[in-house]
Amino acid sequence: MKPTTAAAKLGIYLPAAPEEFQRSSISRADLDALRADPPAWLVELRHNGPFPKDVVAQKLGVSRSGLVRAGITQPLTATEIGELLADPPEWLVQERETQRAVVAEKARQKAAHEA
Repeated sequence: MKPTTAAAKLGIYLPAAPEEFQRSSISRADLDALRADPPAWLVELRHNGPFPKDVVAQKLGVSRSGLVRAGITQPLTATEIGELLADPPEWLVQERETQRAVVAEKARQKAAHEA
């Protein structure tokens, strides 16, 4: 698979990965090996980032669209995410409320459909 796909499956920001990973094709066996016994660089990226948008959105409890509305277009590190969570700006509070409402509505619709 392409490095972009492998990075997405590993939850890492591809430009922060080593050059060798960025340029090589990754087999499913290679991906499984990276998951089973991650090298130091992968452990570091997963722990400290920078993180791709989908991971940032998950850690902040917002949607990717919410990040864009807030002007967050670059990957964030664990420290930056921690700072946002420690003292949430107004946009983060608003987007988290929006995300909770969307999730609640989806759950309501699913329950209504199942009934």
